[in-house]
Amino acid sequence: MMERAGKKNGNNKNWQLWQQHNHPIELTDNVILDQKLNYLHMNPVVSGFVSEPESWNWSSEIDYAGGKGLVDIILIE
Repeated sequence: MMERAGKKNGNNKNWQLWQQHNHPIELTDNVILDQKLNYLHMNPVVSGFVSEPESWNWSSEIDYAGGKGLVDIILIE
């Protein structure tokens, strides 16, 4: 799959690991911010790495759940 994507893209020689497109989303209010934060926190769960988002060591969800994660963050409230 990565080899096929790399051959389609003239900017690469053989392989492409990341998607080329970029669609920025303006975080205009807390509803959108909460939606994106929830999406980030649920990624390890959806991928099957953990059963609860606060179980992922590199997630800020640990801090939101009252613990202390491996990454220093500023809580958004």
